[in-house]
Amino acid sequence: MAKTTRRRRKTAPAAVAATVDEVLGYYREMLLIRRFEEKAGQMYGMGLIGGFCHLYIGQEAVVVGMQAAIGEGDTVLTSYRDHGHMLACGMDAKGVMAELTGRAGGYSKGKGGSMHMFSRERNFYGGHGIVGAQVPIGTGLAFAHRYRETDRLSLTYFGDGSANQGQVYESFNMAALWQLPVVYIVENNQYAMGTAVGRASAQTELFRRGESMGIPGMQVDGMDVLKVRAAGDQAVKHVRAGKGPILLEMKTYRYRGHSMSDPAKYRTKEEVQRVRSERDPIDQLRENILEAGQADEAALKEIDREVKDIVTEAAEFAQQSPEPDPAELYTDVLLEA
Repeated sequence: MAKTTRRRRKTAPAAVAATVDEVLGYYREMLLIRRFEEKAGQMYGMGLIGGFCHLYIGQEAVVVGMQAAIGEGDTVLTSYRDHGHMLACGMDAKGVMAELTGRAGGYSKGKGGSMHMFSRERNFYGGHGIVGAQVPIGTGLAFAHRYRETDRLSLTYFGDGSANQGQVYESFNMAALWQLPVVYIVENNQYAMGTAVGRASAQTELFRRGESMGIPGMQVDGMDVLKVRAAGDQAVKHVRAGKGPILLEMKTYRYRGHSMSDPAKYRTKEEVQRVRSERDPIDQLRENILEAGQADEAALKEIDREVKDIVTEAAEFAQQSPEPDPAELYTDVLLEA
């Protein structure tokens, strides 16, 4: 039975001490996500990507830092803003981009598009299009880990808009009651679909949302990958020790609209530019790397060239990959056990 007397965690630990290789790896992964999403935005504008497309630009530090904190066999799933999570899980950029363009070479054979692809090989259990619906699934994955008596855990991401959904609280209750190994991550990018948190939530400190069920929470600077990694390490340690779920609120920010069709008129251009100039996760890490002498300008430019080559290759692969055969409409709809 869950206890409701756990000590509440109001602040996250300081930035983790990382090796040079780790820091450069974080820089590369965040840059890959940024360049991939920029290319996806261009291809959408060219009509090569259809349907919905939600870009992760600005939020890269969250998934890169959290992915560095987990281990082999841990599961990950999120909402429809999912391209960055796929890349951080190690999914091939070519397969992700091909899925965005609805081609046979995509991870879901061109049938899932931006919001509905997954990779069991990489333990990524999908982007999900229904707001908050992934949270019960992530809780179910945590139950599976517990049922199978493994030491694996579930990373379950959702946004500040999802935080007010009923199924999120039902999931919290089950996770706390059964002490499930799940790290809930609220990516609070401030605006949900287009409404500021303060206009939609009576309790704006989202890390407190599990308190009534005894779920401890931490608020984290989601624009600093080293602080995210430190909080992730602490959360993973908590869960692996059998102490049940924990909730991390990542204070982050998206630079683009909610989706490609959103002009984002609910905020000023000055606000976006201020965040870009003062808190950009990639620029901050880049400055830290240079100041600490962990790499020079030439080395960082080489990483940038490498990343651009990967993204260019992914875009070319996506456009050259064939359309799915119409017969694919009848596959992957039934599993015979």
